[in-house]
Amino acid sequence: MENNNFFNFFYRLPQNLAKVFWGKNLFWHALAIVLTFISVTSGFDWLYYKATQIPDLRPILFPAVFAGIILPVIVPLALFFYAKTAKNLKLLNTAFALGQAAMLSWFVSAFYKFFTGRPGPNYFGTTGSDITHIFRFGFGRGGVFWGWPSSHTTVAFAMGICLFTLFPKNKFIRALSLIYAIYIGVSVSMTIHWFSDFEAGIIFGSLVGFTVGKSFLERSKSIKNS
Repeated sequence: MENNNFFNFFYRLPQNLAKVFWGKNLFWHALAIVLTFISVTSGFDWLYYKATQIPDLRPILFPAVFAGIILPVIVPLALFFYAKTAKNLKLLNTAFALGQAAMLSWFVSAFYKFFTGRPGPNYFGTTGSDITHIFRFGFGRGGVFWGWPSSHTTVAFAMGICLFTLFPKNKFIRALSLIYAIYIGVSVSMTIHWFSDFEAGIIFGSLVGFTVGKSFLERSKSIKNS
């Protein structure tokens, strides 16, 4: 299979998915669950929610809700077409890696949401009582688009850590990737998600990002630009 073939998007995809849910990586899943339990039972989730409802920050924070949905689609595609035009195989490898990281991280967050069914804060209204402890455990009781963990944060950190891993010597790209992930994560934690949704998203996203990034970094070493 040629290096510039679109199907390289699926490079080691089954193996990478399996790694996320296998072996020592299960520790990180357990950590996300334990930290969520602590955040909820200690009351920190609710305190954080009340402390971060600042109307003056909404013009800065709320764009992240849309950016976190659009950019994971646009960036890999734009990078793919640019790399194809420029015949830059290293950049093309990055596009495949980002696309796979975004897809796998969304799958991981959707998987957990399907079973936890957690309602989020009422950002556009007033949540009169503490509902952070509510989880509708079962099958699809809360859908796969809302709840725990934050898919915005999971995908943003997956892409950010993936880039961070792919460019170990490029300080600018590494810094920019982390700034993007933190901006998306913090913003949604103060708008449409609870803090524990955010912290779990960091863990799951970083796990996916490192797994995919390491996989495609190994692949990039065998690629020579024409």
